[in-house]
Amino acid sequence: MVHAAGSLSILPAQLDIAIDNLIKTLRTKQNAQMIIALMNRALAQLELQLPASAQGAFVSVGSDFDAISAFAKVLTASRADVLIVDPYMDETALSDFAVLVPEGISVRLLTDSGSMKAGIEPMAKRWIEQYGDSRPLALRATSPRTLHDRLLLVDEAEAWILTQSLKDFAKRSPASLQRTDPETAKMKIGAYEGIWAGAAEVCSTP
Repeated sequence: MVHAAGSLSILPAQLDIAIDNLIKTLRTKQNAQMIIALMNRALAQLELQLPASAQGAFVSVGSDFDAISAFAKVLTASRADVLIVDPYMDETALSDFAVLVPEGISVRLLTDSGSMKAGIEPMAKRWIEQYGDSRPLALRATSPRTLHDRLLLVDEAEAWILTQSLKDFAKRSPASLQRTDPETAKMKIGAYEGIWAGAAEVCSTP
């Protein structure tokens, strides 16, 4: 993979040295961190060569800034509507992620009444009180155990799959944000618009 990254020609030599030193148990922590950093740089380089339909982001454990940056690329590009689906949604859906959506764009949060966290409803109500029409928001909950996917659906055109819930994203294990192909996106959007229509409203911008 590192060799395939191509233009970053210094990477393979650096990686070989770090692996050799790790095997020889020389400065193991530093060399392990170097290997992870080089692999992530290679992944980023390779992703630039992929078609848009295959692009996404891999986020290693504890890389909070990388996680926010990955979501920002998707959410700041929205032009009309963002639907965030997460059965285990908590207040971080708003404080860390919905705030990345541009002003004037509708944000819809869909969660599961059986597993949603207590903090999301009061935070959503405060959001509505503060922002009003400038940042329209709606929160709905399905019946228990209805939701399984974690998704970002953008402008009713793009579907992004999350491998972990927003509140846990890359906290304890690596996570990824992956864009689906157009056909899968169409099916996901159709299915979740139907689920949204049947979910119970918790609160929304008037």
